Amino acid sequence: MPHRRPPTSSAKPSSPARAGFRKRYDEIEAHRAVLVARLASLGEAGQRHPGYKRALKLLNDTFRRSKLAQRLAILQAAAWLIDVLEKLTAIA
Repeated sequence: MPHRRPPTSSAKPSSPARAGFRKRYDEIEAHRAVLVARLASLGEAGQRHPGYKRALKLLNDTFRRSKLAQRLAILQAAAWLIDVLEKLTAIA
C-alpha cells in the first residue's frame, strides 16, 4: 500500500521520558513550596486581604486538580497575586 507507514520499533527506552516527567514534577512542586512560604510570610495583614484566600486556593485546590502542563500557569498566576499582596501589605 502506498500510504502505509513503515513499522516502528517498539523497543523505546521509557526511562528518559519518566525521568523528564519526574524532574519537571519535582521542579514545579519546589516552585509551589516557595510560593506557599512567601504567602505565609505575609503575616496577619496579608491574611486579612481577600486575595490571600484566592492565592491559597490557587496553590492548593486548583493546583492539585489541574494537569501537569497547566500547573505552571497556575503558579504564575499565584506568584502575580502574591506580588500584589506583598506590595499592598508593604504600603499598609
